[in-house]
Amino acid sequence: MANYFFDTSALVKRHVNETGSPWVKSLVRAKAGHRVYIARITAVEVTSAITRRQHAGDLSAAQAGAILGHFRRHLTQYYRIIELTPALFAEAMLAARRHRLRAYDAVQLAVVLEVHRLQRDAGLGPVTLVSADQDLNTAAAAEGLAVEDPTMHP
Repeated sequence: MANYFFDTSALVKRHVNETGSPWVKSLVRAKAGHRVYIARITAVEVTSAITRRQHAGDLSAAQAGAILGHFRRHLTQYYRIIELTPALFAEAMLAARRHRLRAYDAVQLAVVLEVHRLQRDAGLGPVTLVSADQDLNTAAAAEGLAVEDPTMHP
């Protein structure tokens, strides 16, 4: 069993077929037995990404509704959701400056670093960030995290 932290760019691939979707699905399926962490903000970002695709005409209303329904069920069944705290926001502010990240990328980095620390302190092994966002991946690697880009697994 491995520990993964998914940002939005990777998690969307579970629900919309893109480059890397089969690989992402193989990691997050229950039978794989991996721990999958996400930040609470990821729920808002995934909802936004799906809704924007619907309004752009890439998904029908029925498709978007079905995807969002599946996603809501997965939130309660499969993911370990990390709540945002004032301390995490303070860390995100530092990460935004240190790595010149966009706001939510800085939040994602702060959360994955916290999960990594908690896992390490509990003796549960490292956490791998799964993200298709190159700026976030570069920052996470600079912080010493393992990173997997799902677009590298077509």
